[in-house]
Amino acid sequence: MANVKPIAHMIDAVSVTQAAATKGPGGEEWPGLFVDQRFFPIFSLLFGVGFSLLLDSASRTVPRPRVLLLRRLLALLAIGLVHMFLLWRGDILTIYAVVGLVVLLPSTWLPRWAVAGLAAVLIALPPILGNNGVPEVPGLFLLGSALTRYCVIGRIERATWGPAALFLGFVAGAVPAAWLQTETSADDTHFNPWFGIAGLLTAGAYVCGVLLLLKTPLRPLLQRVFAPLGRMALTNYLTATLLVLVTARLLGGSADGWTSARVVSIAAGILTVQWLWSTLWLRRYRQGPLEWLWRWATWAHRPPLR
Repeated sequence: MANVKPIAHMIDAVSVTQAAATKGPGGEEWPGLFVDQRFFPIFSLLFGVGFSLLLDSASRTVPRPRVLLLRRLLALLAIGLVHMFLLWRGDILTIYAVVGLVVLLPSTWLPRWAVAGLAAVLIALPPILGNNGVPEVPGLFLLGSALTRYCVIGRIERATWGPAALFLGFVAGAVPAAWLQTETSADDTHFNPWFGIAGLLTAGAYVCGVLLLLKTPLRPLLQRVFAPLGRMALTNYLTATLLVLVTARLLGGSADGWTSARVVSIAAGILTVQWLWSTLWLRRYRQGPLEWLWRWATWAHRPPLR
Protein backbone atom coordinates (compact mmCIF):
# COMPACT_ATOMS: atom_id res chain seq x y z
CA MET A 1 0.00 0.00 0.00
CA ALA A 2 2.81 2.40 0.87
CA ASN A 3 4.18 2.24 -2.68
CA VAL A 4 0.93 2.47 -4.65
CA LYS A 5 0.85 6.25 -5.05
CA PRO A 6 4.61 6.69 -5.63
CA ILE A 7 4.53 4.05 -8.39
CA ALA A 8 1.39 5.56 -9.91
CA HIS A 9 3.17 8.90 -10.15
CA MET A 10 5.40 7.39 -12.83
CA ILE A 11 2.44 7.73 -15.18
CA ASP A 12 2.65 11.48 -14.70
CA ALA A 13 6.45 11.42 -15.18
CA VAL A 14 6.84 12.91 -11.71
CA SER A 15 10.01 12.13 -9.80
CA VAL A 16 9.23 10.33 -6.57
CA THR A 17 11.04 10.34 -3.26
CA GLN A 18 10.03 8.82 0.00
CA ALA A 19 7.44 11.02 1.65
CA ALA A 20 8.34 12.54 4.97
CA ALA A 21 4.89 13.86 5.71
CA THR A 22 2.66 12.01 8.14
CA LYS A 23 -0.64 13.21 6.67
CA GLY A 24 -2.29 11.93 3.53
CA PRO A 25 -4.62 13.88 1.24
CA GLY A 26 -7.43 15.60 3.04
CA GLY A 27 -5.63 15.43 6.38
CA GLU A 28 -5.73 11.62 6.55
CA GLU A 29 -3.15 10.62 9.15
CA TRP A 30 -3.64 6.87 9.55
CA PRO A 31 -1.30 5.74 6.71
CA GLY A 32 1.51 7.67 8.38
CA LEU A 33 0.72 5.98 11.68
CA PHE A 34 0.16 2.39 10.55
CA VAL A 35 1.73 1.94 7.11
CA ASP A 36 4.43 4.43 6.11
CA GLN A 37 7.85 3.24 7.26
CA ARG A 38 6.22 0.42 9.23
CA PHE A 39 6.87 -2.47 6.86
CA PHE A 40 10.25 -1.86 5.22
CA PRO A 41 11.98 -2.52 8.61
CA ILE A 42 10.34 -5.96 8.63
CA PHE A 43 11.47 -6.73 5.07
CA SER A 44 14.99 -5.50 5.83
CA LEU A 45 15.20 -7.60 8.99
CA LEU A 46 14.00 -10.69 7.12
CA PHE A 47 16.56 -10.09 4.38
CA GLY A 48 19.33 -10.26 6.97
CA VAL A 49 17.79 -13.39 8.48
CA GLY A 50 17.51 -15.09 5.10
CA PHE A 51 21.07 -14.14 4.19
CA SER A 52 22.54 -15.74 7.31
CA LEU A 53 20.34 -18.82 7.04
CA LEU A 54 21.54 -19.33 3.47
CA LEU A 55 25.17 -18.84 4.52
CA ASP A 56 24.73 -21.46 7.23
CA SER A 57 23.11 -23.88 4.80
CA ALA A 58 25.63 -23.25 2.02
CA SER A 59 28.55 -23.74 4.44
CA ARG A 60 27.50 -27.37 4.77
CA THR A 61 27.22 -28.04 1.03
CA VAL A 62 29.76 -25.92 -0.88
CA PRO A 63 33.44 -25.18 -0.18
CA ARG A 64 33.16 -21.39 -0.74
CA PRO A 65 29.76 -20.26 0.52
CA ARG A 66 30.58 -16.55 0.38
CA VAL A 67 31.15 -16.79 -3.37
CA LEU A 68 27.64 -18.20 -3.64
CA LEU A 69 26.26 -15.27 -1.65
CA LEU A 70 28.25 -12.84 -3.78
CA ARG A 71 26.60 -14.24 -6.90
CA ARG A 72 23.21 -13.98 -5.20
CA LEU A 73 23.68 -10.31 -4.38
CA LEU A 74 25.03 -9.47 -7.82
CA ALA A 75 22.03 -11.18 -9.42
CA LEU A 76 19.71 -9.19 -7.15
CA LEU A 77 21.53 -6.01 -8.17
CA ALA A 78 20.96 -6.82 -11.85
CA ILE A 79 17.25 -7.47 -11.26
CA GLY A 80 16.93 -4.26 -9.25
CA LEU A 81 18.64 -2.14 -11.89
CA VAL A 82 16.33 -3.46 -14.59
CA HIS A 83 13.33 -2.72 -12.39
CA MET A 84 14.60 0.74 -11.50
CA PHE A 85 15.43 1.92 -15.01
CA LEU A 86 12.50 0.34 -16.81
CA LEU A 87 9.64 0.67 -14.33
CA TRP A 88 10.14 2.54 -11.06
CA ARG A 89 12.88 4.76 -9.71
CA GLY A 90 11.93 3.87 -6.13
CA ASP A 91 13.18 0.27 -6.46
CA ILE A 92 14.48 -1.13 -3.16
CA LEU A 93 16.23 -4.22 -4.57
CA THR A 94 19.18 -2.18 -5.79
CA ILE A 95 19.66 -0.70 -2.33
CA TYR A 96 19.37 -4.12 -0.72
CA ALA A 97 21.95 -5.57 -3.08
CA VAL A 98 24.45 -2.72 -2.60
CA VAL A 99 24.06 -2.72 1.19
CA GLY A 100 24.38 -6.49 1.14
CA LEU A 101 27.64 -6.27 -0.79
CA VAL A 102 29.10 -3.42 1.27
CA VAL A 103 27.84 -4.29 4.77
CA LEU A 104 26.20 -7.70 5.06
CA LEU A 105 28.71 -9.86 3.18
CA PRO A 106 31.79 -8.39 4.93
CA SER A 107 30.05 -8.81 8.30
CA THR A 108 30.22 -12.59 7.90
CA TRP A 109 33.90 -12.39 8.88
CA LEU A 110 33.04 -10.58 12.15
CA PRO A 111 32.16 -12.28 15.44
CA ARG A 112 28.46 -12.25 16.19
CA TRP A 113 28.83 -9.87 19.16
CA ALA A 114 30.42 -7.30 16.86
CA VAL A 115 27.59 -7.70 14.33
CA ALA A 116 25.01 -7.20 17.10
CA GLY A 117 26.76 -4.09 18.44
CA LEU A 118 27.17 -2.57 15.00
CA ALA A 119 23.50 -3.28 14.27
CA ALA A 120 22.43 -1.41 17.41
CA VAL A 121 24.50 1.64 16.46
CA LEU A 122 23.35 1.72 12.84
CA ILE A 123 19.68 1.36 13.81
CA ALA A 124 19.81 4.03 16.53
CA LEU A 125 21.67 6.73 14.61
CA PRO A 126 19.31 7.47 11.66
CA PRO A 127 16.19 8.28 13.75
CA ILE A 128 18.26 10.39 16.12
CA LEU A 129 19.73 12.34 13.20
CA GLY A 130 16.34 12.57 11.48
CA ASN A 131 17.42 10.44 8.52
CA ASN A 132 14.49 8.04 8.49
CA GLY A 133 14.01 5.22 6.01
CA VAL A 134 16.77 3.84 3.82
CA PRO A 135 19.68 4.79 6.19
CA GLU A 136 18.32 2.22 8.65
CA VAL A 137 18.65 -0.67 6.19
CA PRO A 138 22.29 -1.63 7.06
CA GLY A 139 21.47 -1.85 10.77
CA LEU A 140 18.33 -3.90 10.17
CA PHE A 141 20.25 -6.27 7.88
CA LEU A 142 22.84 -6.79 10.59
CA LEU A 143 20.17 -7.21 13.27
CA GLY A 144 18.55 -10.00 11.27
CA SER A 145 21.94 -11.62 10.80
CA ALA A 146 22.78 -11.33 14.50
CA LEU A 147 19.44 -12.82 15.57
CA THR A 148 20.13 -15.78 13.31
CA ARG A 149 23.69 -16.26 14.51
CA TYR A 150 22.54 -16.14 18.16
CA CYS A 151 19.92 -18.83 17.26
CA VAL A 152 17.04 -16.54 18.26
CA ILE A 153 15.28 -17.21 14.95
CA GLY A 154 15.58 -20.94 15.47
CA ARG A 155 14.05 -20.76 18.96
CA ILE A 156 11.32 -18.22 18.29
CA GLU A 157 8.90 -20.83 16.93
CA ARG A 158 8.80 -22.50 20.35
CA ALA A 159 8.65 -19.28 22.38
CA THR A 160 5.46 -17.66 23.68
CA TRP A 161 6.22 -15.44 26.63
CA GLY A 162 9.13 -13.73 24.89
CA PRO A 163 7.11 -12.51 21.88
CA ALA A 164 4.23 -11.55 24.21
CA ALA A 165 6.49 -9.43 26.42
CA LEU A 166 8.14 -7.85 23.40
CA PHE A 167 4.75 -7.13 21.85
CA LEU A 168 3.60 -5.25 24.95
CA GLY A 169 6.90 -3.38 25.09
CA PHE A 170 6.77 -2.36 21.45
CA VAL A 171 3.15 -1.20 21.75
CA ALA A 172 3.94 0.76 24.91
CA GLY A 173 6.73 2.55 23.05
CA ALA A 174 4.97 2.92 19.69
CA VAL A 175 1.88 4.72 21.04
CA PRO A 176 3.67 7.74 22.53
CA ALA A 177 6.18 7.80 19.67
CA ALA A 178 3.34 7.92 17.13
CA TRP A 179 1.67 10.70 19.09
CA LEU A 180 4.92 12.70 19.12
CA GLN A 181 5.23 12.01 15.39
CA THR A 182 1.88 13.66 14.72
CA GLU A 183 2.70 16.57 17.00
CA THR A 184 5.80 17.45 14.99
CA SER A 185 4.99 19.17 11.72
CA ALA A 186 6.37 17.47 8.61
CA ASP A 187 7.71 20.82 7.35
CA ASP A 188 9.33 21.73 10.67
CA THR A 189 12.82 23.13 10.23
CA HIS A 190 14.07 20.62 12.81
CA PHE A 191 14.42 16.94 12.07
CA ASN A 192 11.59 14.74 13.28
CA PRO A 193 13.15 11.63 14.83
CA TRP A 194 9.78 10.30 15.99
CA PHE A 195 8.71 9.22 12.53
CA GLY A 196 11.51 6.68 12.32
CA ILE A 197 11.30 5.66 15.97
CA ALA A 198 7.55 5.08 15.75
CA GLY A 199 8.06 3.13 12.54
CA LEU A 200 10.60 0.78 14.11
CA LEU A 201 8.51 0.22 17.24
CA THR A 202 5.32 -0.38 15.25
CA ALA A 203 7.15 -2.81 12.97
CA GLY A 204 8.34 -4.70 16.04
CA ALA A 205 4.78 -4.84 17.34
CA TYR A 206 3.54 -6.18 14.00
CA VAL A 207 6.16 -8.96 13.97
CA CYS A 208 5.50 -10.03 17.56
CA GLY A 209 1.74 -9.81 17.00
CA VAL A 210 1.95 -12.18 14.04
CA LEU A 211 4.14 -14.57 16.04
CA LEU A 212 1.48 -14.65 18.76
CA LEU A 213 -1.33 -15.20 16.26
CA LEU A 214 0.59 -18.17 14.90
CA LYS A 215 0.17 -19.76 18.34
CA THR A 216 -3.61 -19.62 17.99
CA PRO A 217 -6.13 -21.61 15.92
CA LEU A 218 -5.72 -18.91 13.25
CA ARG A 219 -2.36 -20.39 12.25
CA PRO A 220 -3.67 -22.56 9.35
CA LEU A 221 -5.62 -19.63 7.93
CA LEU A 222 -2.64 -17.29 8.21
CA GLN A 223 -0.42 -19.84 6.50
CA ARG A 224 -2.88 -20.25 3.62
CA VAL A 225 -3.05 -16.48 3.17
CA PHE A 226 0.60 -15.52 3.52
CA ALA A 227 2.61 -18.59 2.45
CA PRO A 228 1.91 -18.32 -1.31
CA LEU A 229 2.70 -14.61 -1.30
CA GLY A 230 5.87 -15.15 0.72
CA ARG A 231 7.17 -18.01 -1.39
CA MET A 232 6.90 -15.76 -4.46
CA ALA A 233 7.90 -12.50 -2.77
CA LEU A 234 10.37 -11.39 -5.45
CA THR A 235 8.02 -12.15 -8.32
CA ASN A 236 5.14 -10.44 -6.56
CA TYR A 237 7.20 -7.36 -5.67
CA LEU A 238 8.13 -6.80 -9.31
CA THR A 239 4.75 -7.65 -10.80
CA ALA A 240 3.07 -5.31 -8.30
CA THR A 241 4.79 -2.41 -10.05
CA LEU A 242 3.30 -3.49 -13.37
CA LEU A 243 -0.15 -3.93 -11.87
CA VAL A 244 -0.09 -0.50 -10.22
CA LEU A 245 1.05 1.17 -13.43
CA VAL A 246 -1.70 -0.56 -15.41
CA THR A 247 -4.29 0.39 -12.79
CA ALA A 248 -3.17 4.02 -12.77
CA ARG A 249 -3.38 4.12 -16.56
CA LEU A 250 -6.89 2.69 -16.52
CA LEU A 251 -8.11 5.07 -13.80
CA GLY A 252 -6.56 8.11 -15.45
CA GLY A 253 -5.95 11.45 -13.79
CA SER A 254 -3.32 12.19 -11.19
CA ALA A 255 -2.62 9.89 -8.25
CA ASP A 256 -2.29 12.97 -6.01
CA GLY A 257 -6.06 13.05 -5.66
CA TRP A 258 -6.38 9.42 -4.59
CA THR A 259 -7.83 8.99 -1.13
CA SER A 260 -6.51 6.42 1.31
CA ALA A 261 -9.66 4.36 0.72
CA ARG A 262 -8.88 4.16 -3.01
CA VAL A 263 -5.26 3.26 -2.33
CA VAL A 264 -6.35 0.50 0.05
CA SER A 265 -8.79 -0.82 -2.55
CA ILE A 266 -6.11 -0.89 -5.24
CA ALA A 267 -3.62 -2.58 -2.92
CA ALA A 268 -6.21 -5.16 -1.82
CA GLY A 269 -7.14 -5.92 -5.41
CA ILE A 270 -3.52 -6.40 -6.43
CA LEU A 271 -2.82 -8.65 -3.44
CA THR A 272 -5.87 -10.75 -4.26
CA VAL A 273 -4.73 -11.20 -7.86
CA GLN A 274 -1.23 -12.08 -6.69
CA TRP A 275 -2.49 -14.54 -4.09
CA LEU A 276 -4.57 -16.35 -6.69
CA TRP A 277 -1.73 -16.38 -9.20
CA SER A 278 0.80 -17.52 -6.58
CA THR A 279 -1.46 -20.29 -5.27
CA LEU A 280 -2.14 -21.67 -8.73
CA TRP A 281 1.50 -21.40 -9.81
CA LEU A 282 2.84 -23.18 -6.72
CA ARG A 283 0.50 -26.12 -7.28
CA ARG A 284 2.65 -27.05 -10.29
CA TYR A 285 6.04 -25.46 -9.60
CA ARG A 286 8.49 -25.41 -6.71
CA GLN A 287 9.17 -21.65 -6.84
CA GLY A 288 8.03 -18.48 -8.51
CA PRO A 289 9.62 -17.77 -11.92
CA LEU A 290 11.93 -15.03 -10.69
CA GLU A 291 12.78 -16.93 -7.50
CA TRP A 292 13.80 -19.84 -9.74
CA LEU A 293 16.02 -17.63 -11.89
CA TRP A 294 17.56 -16.07 -8.77
CA ARG A 295 18.29 -19.51 -7.34
CA TRP A 296 19.85 -20.52 -10.66
CA ALA A 297 22.17 -17.50 -10.56
CA THR A 298 22.98 -18.15 -6.89
CA TRP A 299 23.97 -21.80 -7.20
CA ALA A 300 25.35 -21.51 -10.77
CA HIS A 301 23.37 -24.51 -11.98
CA ARG A 302 19.82 -24.93 -13.17
CA PRO A 303 17.52 -26.07 -10.37
CA PRO A 304 14.36 -28.13 -11.01
CA LEU A 305 11.26 -26.00 -11.40
CA ARG A 306 8.42 -28.49 -11.52
